[in-house]
Amino acid sequence: MNIKATNMELTDAIQEKVNDAVSVINKFLNNDQAMVRVEVGKTTNHHNKGDIFRAEFDINSNGEKYYASSQSSDLYQAISDTKDQILREINSRRGKKQTLFKRGAMSVKKRLKGILSYKR
Repeated sequence: MNIKATNMELTDAIQEKVNDAVSVINKFLNNDQAMVRVEVGKTTNHHNKGDIFRAEFDINSNGEKYYASSQSSDLYQAISDTKDQILREINSRRGKKQTLFKRGAMSVKKRLKGILSYKR
């Protein structure tokens, strides 16, 4: 795991928040060998007043790539939003794979039933 801070100092509290988010994501990936790149920082948007924080996660696990980023006035909220986006993407891809597998299995089953009924 690689954590990078841009335009700010990386404190222990921020590192702990990022580590907690990544550990939750790793539970859904079922892979301890995932490459995780996290970037947190303060952006300078001239359209917005005050501090705007950004969190960005880039994960590579078993050849699958996941990316999410979020901006918020609170850094911890940006990290949490980014974690939620990654989890939604992981669950969406998992659901699509299961659906495709079930559809393929049903078509094979129908073909086998058709072949067996003609042989009798």
